[in-house]
Amino acid sequence: MGWCPSWADDESIAVRNVNNELHFFENNNFETIANKLHLQKVSEFALSPGSQPSKVAVYVPGSKGAPSFVRLYQYPNFGGPTSALANKSFFKADKVAMLWNKKATAVIVTASTEVDKTGASYYGEQTLHYIATNGESAVVQLPKNGPIYDVSWNPNSSEFCVVYGFMPAKATIFNLKCESVFDFGTGPRNAAFYSPQGHILVLAGFGNLRGQMEVWDVKKYKQVSKPQAEDTTHFFWCPDGEHIATATCSPRLRVSNGFKIWHYTGTVLYKHETPSNKELWEVLWQPFPTGAFPEKPVKYQASPSELGSTEAKPAQAYRPPALRNKPQTASSKLHEEEPAQNMKPGTAGEKQISKAALKNQKKREAKKAAKQDNKPDEAPPPAADSAPASHVTSSCGDPETDKKIKNLKKKLKAIDELKEQQAAGKVMQKNQLEKMQKEAQLLKELEDLELGL
Repeated sequence: MGWCPSWADDESIAVRNVNNELHFFENNNFETIANKLHLQKVSEFALSPGSQPSKVAVYVPGSKGAPSFVRLYQYPNFGGPTSALANKSFFKADKVAMLWNKKATAVIVTASTEVDKTGASYYGEQTLHYIATNGESAVVQLPKNGPIYDVSWNPNSSEFCVVYGFMPAKATIFNLKCESVFDFGTGPRNAAFYSPQGHILVLAGFGNLRGQMEVWDVKKYKQVSKPQAEDTTHFFWCPDGEHIATATCSPRLRVSNGFKIWHYTGTVLYKHETPSNKELWEVLWQPFPTGAFPEKPVKYQASPSELGSTEAKPAQAYRPPALRNKPQTASSKLHEEEPAQNMKPGTAGEKQISKAALKNQKKREAKKAAKQDNKPDEAPPPAADSAPASHVTSSCGDPETDKKIKNLKKKLKAIDELKEQQAAGKVMQKNQLEKMQKEAQLLKELEDLELGL
């Protein structure tokens, strides 16, 4: 793991991991090690794209209660305790994937665990972290639970798109403050592809999904087209930012091999089918230097083509026989469909916020109102008056159960504070470590109480 050598874009530097130590070579001279970066148990690294000076992100997995961490360095400044450009510690990581933006100013880290200890997912648990070379770092908050399918940087390096959550998956664009800029709602998708100029984004559902593509103008946040490319195993943007290639290749699929050239407005311009006795292994666009094709205004009218369009027909959801002759109601839907919404401040100066954020805001307002009502200089409310709304919503109907829930939440909050202190480098006492080990047990107790088990 982490053995694969890596070169800088100009090939002036090569780096490989040797026995938990990074060896750097210059000008392809592999007789002499030009520099070394030694960190105990370093298992992964990612060299930055672009021109010199190169930067490198390194990952060290946690052990014996200590957190995992990712550090950023600028080559060749590896010596001394202050040499790191940035450092981010986190728990819940068996492995990571590190993705630099094009300008080499920030890294997105997808941290994964093999097992989800809460039992919410069979596929483990994933978290997303942002680390910038200026020292800033943050956890990217994803409002829907479930796997993280894809993370893609815009080539302008100022935003990134994440496709995540149990199907139908959500897709959201975040800025460099890790704030939601635009939410694409839910849909059958597991991949995101920015055009080389960064002005168009394609959200797609390939692999075990039916190949639906959504083409979006990311400046107006307006959908351009919705073509369908079934059995696609590879997707490529043409360097001109106007054409797309989709291919079905071996060994992923050994039947129906071939490729199509599309215009982003949804029309198929060229189609090649590989003979049934042969296999197609790879399809690539001819490379061009960056900047060879300037950005052009986005078109919304489909380009003319003899092969026409493959606009996806709206699929009819399965309905049980008992419901087929009855009008469709909200309760008969298999899942909640969410429309796209702009998360930027609106024209009236107010932010359009998600349902979860709105719910939390209402809770905060109710709590604030409750504090105002209970000020000592004011007369207590009459006994006949109803309790504040915030107390009513959190009640289970049994005062004893409510008391237990309150105590469990208090203990879990204390554990979170201890985790933050440990991540910041504080040495934990034996009783504090024992307290932290009880987190899973306390979460299970809390869940059982809230469900009334």
